[in-house]
Amino acid sequence: MGEFIIKMPDVGEGVAEAELVEWHVKAGDPVKEDMVIAAVMTDKATVEIPSPVTGTVIWLGAEIGDKIAVKAPLVRIETSGGEANNQVVEAPPAKAAAKVLDGPPAIIEPEITPTPKTVSVQRPEAAVPAEKPLASPSVRLFARENGVDLRQLKGSGPVGRILREDVEQFIARGDKPSLQPAITKKTSTEEVKLTGLRRRIAEKMSLSTSRIPHITYVEEVDMTALEELRATMNRDRKPEQPKLTILPFLMRAIVKAVAEQPNVNATFDDERGILTRHGAVHIGIATQTPAGLVVPVVKNAEARSIWECAGELNRLAEAARTGTATRDELGGSTITVSSLGALGGIVSTPVINHPEVAIVGVNKIAVRPAFDGTQFVPRKMMNLSSSFDHRIIDGWDAATFVQRVRVLLETPALIFIEG
Repeated sequence: MGEFIIKMPDVGEGVAEAELVEWHVKAGDPVKEDMVIAAVMTDKATVEIPSPVTGTVIWLGAEIGDKIAVKAPLVRIETSGGEANNQVVEAPPAKAAAKVLDGPPAIIEPEITPTPKTVSVQRPEAAVPAEKPLASPSVRLFARENGVDLRQLKGSGPVGRILREDVEQFIARGDKPSLQPAITKKTSTEEVKLTGLRRRIAEKMSLSTSRIPHITYVEEVDMTALEELRATMNRDRKPEQPKLTILPFLMRAIVKAVAEQPNVNATFDDERGILTRHGAVHIGIATQTPAGLVVPVVKNAEARSIWECAGELNRLAEAARTGTATRDELGGSTITVSSLGALGGIVSTPVINHPEVAIVGVNKIAVRPAFDGTQFVPRKMMNLSSSFDHRIIDGWDAATFVQRVRVLLETPALIFIEG
């Protein structure tokens, strides 16, 4: 028998610690070599930690949400191979779920200190509220139609599930149905620990709002002409060309607008007091994923056509949603676009992606009446809600930038004119 301690591997250049976001094992579980035993997160990348040996887990060194230093003990595994006490075994390299952090392999060492008390980390199970009876949707509908409160019934199905027959028998017995469900006072509370990407987002938002004095400028844009052009281009596109949304047009409009307002396409080091204006336009696109909000970046949008912007945008959005975006693809933006599509609302106050100085928020398109000089006509209207770092961008400059974007979107032919 031998006991080995697996240390936290080096998961990326300059990274001193990582957050534990998932255990795939618990104390007492058997593991095989190369089996993933844990997942940690650093920056925006999730990294899977494989086991270098086959054996049984006897101790876990951290709980979900804990920060673990590189080379710190992570897990102990008991093996049956009779390894020598002084043997040092290298674990396989950590597997980056987002393909972003390739570091040196983890090192495991023989057990040389007293084994600490075994810690069993249990995965929480979803709790079912006690006041909610177990029944299928069709049974719930049948009960509602007959004014029956299912909490008055005892189910005869598996694990107490209420069946349709139970409701029918309740009605047949002549029991008075409860037409008005009882109103009960709820006193329960639930504490949810922020871990992983959710905690990263919280830290990023706190940093941005605490250090950047925001100014938000909202302007209405007539998207009728652009929507007509977009429909025509999508109808006539080649099979290999991606379907166009409004975002590629907006990206090209931003490229033209920042050429006239270079301070908008910049990052600000507020500790050193240095503003860096960027010639390249790297546009971050805020993207909602099952794990939370991430910002993949379309690099060098100034050198891409409408179709190229659309293709790269689609590729990055899919990579972000599936967790395969690289670290480089999730960083390095110089200005960000935030869009919730049909859920975009009328107005928003987007938070700047620190250390950038501007973010362009896209609200939903809605048909609204617009006066053309003689009468009101239906037009496809959309608001842009854009926020700026007021330390760098004055109100006049913010308005000038947004107005230039508006003109380009309202007269989309201008987007295609070079120079």
